[in-house]
Amino acid sequence: MKPLIIFLSSFVILHSSLAATQPNVILLMGDDHGWEETGYNGHPHVKTPVLDEMAATGLKFENFYAGHPSCSPTRASFMTGRHPNRMGTFAPGWSFRPEEITLAHVMSKAGYQCAHFGKWHLGAVKAASPVSPGKMGFHEWLSHDNFFELNPSFSRNGGPPEVFRGESSEILVDEMIKFIDRTRKDDKPFFTVLWYGSPHEPYSGLTADLALYDNLPAKYSDKKVKLTSNETGGQTTRPQGEVLRERYAEITAMDRSIGMLRKYLAAQGLRDNTLLFYCGDNGTSVDGSLFLPHRGVKGQIYDGGILVPGLIEWPARIPKPRSTKIRASTSDLLPTLCALAGQSLPSRPLDGIDLMPLIDGKMTARSNPLFFWECNIGKSKGEPYIDPELQKGTTPLVKKSGGKATRDFSNFKHPTISDPDYLGPRAIIDGDMKLVIHEQKKGEPNVELFDLKADPAESNDLAKGQPDLSDKLKAKLHDWQQSVLTSLTGADYTK
Repeated sequence: MKPLIIFLSSFVILHSSLAATQPNVILLMGDDHGWEETGYNGHPHVKTPVLDEMAATGLKFENFYAGHPSCSPTRASFMTGRHPNRMGTFAPGWSFRPEEITLAHVMSKAGYQCAHFGKWHLGAVKAASPVSPGKMGFHEWLSHDNFFELNPSFSRNGGPPEVFRGESSEILVDEMIKFIDRTRKDDKPFFTVLWYGSPHEPYSGLTADLALYDNLPAKYSDKKVKLTSNETGGQTTRPQGEVLRERYAEITAMDRSIGMLRKYLAAQGLRDNTLLFYCGDNGTSVDGSLFLPHRGVKGQIYDGGILVPGLIEWPARIPKPRSTKIRASTSDLLPTLCALAGQSLPSRPLDGIDLMPLIDGKMTARSNPLFFWECNIGKSKGEPYIDPELQKGTTPLVKKSGGKATRDFSNFKHPTISDPDYLGPRAIIDGDMKLVIHEQKKGEPNVELFDLKADPAESNDLAKGQPDLSDKLKAKLHDWQQSVLTSLTGADYTK
């Protein structure tokens, strides 16, 4: 029996060695955190010392894009590597579909223990939901259907909501650390996704964080902005100076929580072999925007609505600080982690690419364009894709909708494609050139062409001067839309 004992012992040693060398992966995302709202990108007021340090020590994306200019759709692209319109996640509050293959499915198959924390917004988080984090590949979750403030309510593993006292970003990081500690005892690599509720409105902050912004320029108090009232849950109008003070306090608290996580990883000897990623889910909301240096805000397909912070820290693989101008997107996460974990790509159309060559400093250009599209299909409802009872949310939030403090979700079947389905604001970025199309009430669509390298503010329209390039990009965009709409019919799930 000695040869068998030796073989088994060797297998155990090999298995332990593989578990030890597999990189851990932590993916973080802020809520409504635009590109400019970081110290390292030159914001005049907001303080983000931890993100600034990550930018100075890791890989900084100068041009990282959310998959969509609003939250639920971007989260769908983040999870699946596919444009959200492929799965009917047209706008905030639209779920994705149970047949989608997520990052958690991929990483679980590779032997990772997977957990989700914070905002989900891809369907209800309750256990009965067919698109809860648990049904979509995560082993554990402490999640909210939508966004949250101080003293948030979360559902643990699909159970009834529980109130957690304290600052929400710190609560989530503390819960993640507990999960990592449990996973390490089982000698498994961990994969965690933490989607913050900050800095989405309505805003609230700790006294010490608010005090950092007591002296914002008086000019911001002259402008009034609309947002949710923490007292009533309805809409109110307030001086922007007050709003910015609270918004920036939330960003600083979120930044501090990332610092808590980094210190924990370093203290536990995990920092070197952990890929730590951070991005935003769309551009800055209009109530918080200073309209610099990019055109547009959340909800618009100009860069101010889709360009977000993007950072990777992974000392074992990125030993020296680097910055890249190569454009990347939340849709790239799934192909990248498939490569990292040695898993095959899902056999369906993907919109993202593998960024591992970029992480290793070997990518010189992006291999395919980036596409953005706010289609109008969501305005016409058909047969529900998921039982509406299963789409009802349970976790309360401050902002009321239809008198309710919870959120419900929608997704509808779309078996056929017609010409109007191609409409809606849309854009393609191919290299440094960006084509933007908006429908008008009368006449032909408005077509704009920008050179993002020379004109990052998208202020100089080149479409009339370069009609051939405009037509070429229009054709690429239309062909891509046709692929997306074919996916929307459910064709990908039958392959």
